[in-house]
Amino acid sequence: MPSSVDIVSQHPHTTFAHLQDMEPPMPHPLLDSKPKITIEQVDFYYGEKQALFHITLTIPTRKVTAFIGPSGCGKSTLLRCLNRLNDLIEGTRLKGRICLDGQDIYDASMDVTDLRTRVGMVFQKVNPFPKSIYQNVAYGPQLQGIRRRAELDAIVERSLQGAGLWEEVKDRLHQSALGLSGGQQQRLCIARALAVNPEVLLMDEPCSALDPISTAKIEELLHTLKEQLTVVIVTHNMQQAARVSDVTGFFLMGELIEYDDTKKIFTNPSDRRTEDYITGRFG
Repeated sequence: MPSSVDIVSQHPHTTFAHLQDMEPPMPHPLLDSKPKITIEQVDFYYGEKQALFHITLTIPTRKVTAFIGPSGCGKSTLLRCLNRLNDLIEGTRLKGRICLDGQDIYDASMDVTDLRTRVGMVFQKVNPFPKSIYQNVAYGPQLQGIRRRAELDAIVERSLQGAGLWEEVKDRLHQSALGLSGGQQQRLCIARALAVNPEVLLMDEPCSALDPISTAKIEELLHTLKEQLTVVIVTHNMQQAARVSDVTGFFLMGELIEYDDTKKIFTNPSDRRTEDYITGRFG
């Protein structure tokens, strides 16, 4: 990590007085513009055990945000707070605020079903329904009351196109989804999430069980998806985070250690613990 002397020597117009003035940090043009989600002083508990400590960050609109850190550090817990999936676990509770477009998602007025439509989820374990490819994608829109076959056909095609799967399955839409490869099944799950027009897509280790070719296809897909929606991805694969994300947060023992532009996190982290993790000294 560069010292203050190193910073001053590399930037001759920077003085030690200037360095002292850098606290608090200057506004970050990416993180402070058009936040889709704001997280304010969030503590989260599984019963008596606290899993998250004072998490504060903003997730920018139509960017890919990655959460990295060792197992058990809280990154998946935070991800599941963003669409209230942790509500399904008995004894959990959250303190603080999480806002989607300025609205507190834990407010009593929030319709959780509507929230989970707006904030979709793709899980680590591939989980297609034991139905046809077509029925997997049409399921969500049908729950929303869409019944016209022509409309459903258009949604299925658009969603499979969006997931980069249409060309591979267009001639077998009415065959079982369980006949697809693991990578194709994961892209089908992405298509299923896209079918209800989410604003945010949460992805929890979506490539951990996939081969390198399938992983590359999903990573390529993320660059396209962020043109339309906000993506938050949890990954143990630091190379993947570096390749696909615009912003990265490093978590350790339930705390957010550092959150910044991905390039800075991986080339010039501000915290020694971040550098130690990225360089493989632990984790």
